[in-house]
Amino acid sequence: MDILHLAYSDPYGASDAAGLAALGALYAFGAVIGLIGYVIGAFLLMKVFERAGVEGKWRAWVPVYNYMIFAKLGDISPWVILAVFIAGFVPILNFLAVPAVLVVMIMAAVRVNAKFGREWPILLLFLLNGLGVAIWLGILGFSGNRWNPAAASPSPWGSSFLADKTVWNGIPVQPAQQGAGVNGGGYGAAPQGYAAPTYPPAGSTPPPPAPPTTGTTPPPPAPPAGPQV
Repeated sequence: MDILHLAYSDPYGASDAAGLAALGALYAFGAVIGLIGYVIGAFLLMKVFERAGVEGKWRAWVPVYNYMIFAKLGDISPWVILAVFIAGFVPILNFLAVPAVLVVMIMAAVRVNAKFGREWPILLLFLLNGLGVAIWLGILGFSGNRWNPAAASPSPWGSSFLADKTVWNGIPVQPAQQGAGVNGGGYGAAPQGYAAPTYPPAGSTPPPPAPPTTGTTPPPPAPPAGPQV
């Protein structure tokens, strides 16, 4: 009976071992592909950050933090991104985290795309995820279009909790933040009590200087006297 039992159990044991080995190889292959994808994505983000004036190449290589920087460039609060990522680990909220991240990142991508002067059809690459996002980032990072934050119209969420009102060293302040009264960089509004200086338009002739008002004005000369009779 023992010999028969071993004869029948060996094939099943071998097949289980082969299945576990194949599953391990599949996981290892997926991990390698994921690592390669992350390296490519971080490199392309680094190029986009450089063109947008972000200081420090390391920012593009830190997980989650790099997406927070990307959100700031797209006029979205980085704390919204962080909150959504944290929600992904909460059992009740994790099923909402993935679509929430997708929606918020698309909103930021629309703003970043406009600041590079790109038309909206190119954003269809972003919706393809994976390779499409890599191609989109490569176009922004290596194309001839310059970064111009003023090229994007005001965001519709400028007065909501989604608006970016934070200032981090090494990251340029966007016009939307300046409009919200955030200090720390760029050109903001003039302080209260002081009017902005005015200058004559280019090419115009300045008016002649006004006569001095100090002192007294001499009286006009008296008319000559007539002949005496």
